[in-house]
Amino acid sequence: MIEKILLDYINQNSTVKACMEKPQNNDTYILLEKIGGGEKGHIGKATFAVQSIAPTLFKAAELNEKIKKIIKNAIELDSIVKVEINSDYNYTDPTTKTYRYQAVVNIVYY
Repeated sequence: MIEKILLDYINQNSTVKACMEKPQNNDTYILLEKIGGGEKGHIGKATFAVQSIAPTLFKAAELNEKIKKIIKNAIELDSIVKVEINSDYNYTDPTTKTYRYQAVVNIVYY
């Protein structure tokens, strides 16, 4: 499952915890969510939203840059064929005032 492969890779290469659900009592973390995908000829394609959450906007932006580098390096895994950063942007939640950046990542995998 590509979600587990990417989640494990991020957690092995980052000092900040990556998860697929908001953790309790943690103000700095990475939230990974698969937002699309498909398969053709045994080749999978997945699109992920990778949110970098931190106590300040600057720290969220900084974490976003670090995570983008880590994810780009996931190409070294045998099961991943291509990694492309589609976009990234400030994604602060105005209601909860949670500072976050979001990177949209496209991955091609076996």
